[in-house]
Amino acid sequence: MTVPEIKVCGITRPEDATFALTEGADFLGFILYHKSPRRVTLEEALALFDAAEVPKEKRVAVDVNPNPSHLSQLKKEGFSLFQLHFPFDLPRERIGQWVQAVGSENLWLAPKLRPGESFPEDLTTFASSFLIDGFSPDAYGGTGQSADWNQFAEWRNSWADKDWILAGGLSPENVSQAVAISGASRVDANSGVESAPGIKDAAKIRAFFASLNPT
Repeated sequence: MTVPEIKVCGITRPEDATFALTEGADFLGFILYHKSPRRVTLEEALALFDAAEVPKEKRVAVDVNPNPSHLSQLKKEGFSLFQLHFPFDLPRERIGQWVQAVGSENLWLAPKLRPGESFPEDLTTFASSFLIDGFSPDAYGGTGQSADWNQFAEWRNSWADKDWILAGGLSPENVSQAVAISGASRVDANSGVESAPGIKDAAKIRAFFASLNPT
């Protein structure tokens, strides 16, 4: 099994960021969505960058249907990647404005899809990376619900030129199986490596990395 890239999301404390980086995290996610229990303000995120010496290329801003001008500000402030959650039927003009703000190569698009729904093929023209999360009717991410790993594999095979990121309830106990079934080249750890929302558990983070790279 090829070891996927690993993003640790929902960082709120510098010690968690430092530990995740020490363990080998390829990306760290900072959630700016105001309804998230793991939300940080832009000012708090910038302080975390400094305190944990987070490399610029590993900084992922996570938000839900943000204003394009806000994305432009985040890019100026030092974020490199942008994981954006949104309703699957969001007007495409809005997504086009995100592309103009930060560039398609920096977007991780995360449409909210109900179980059994087809992936919106037209979205593949807007970005090179797509994140598939577990579905919850009243939340965007961080719910602990698992995505459909087999469906993920089908979409990944259908658009093999894109990067596919698997999220949703991944933990040290299930991530190895999830990668084997889905073929994900990137995985996103959040609630599965926490002791409480926004509070990462060092032992769980270490076990998560070890389960994907046991050597």
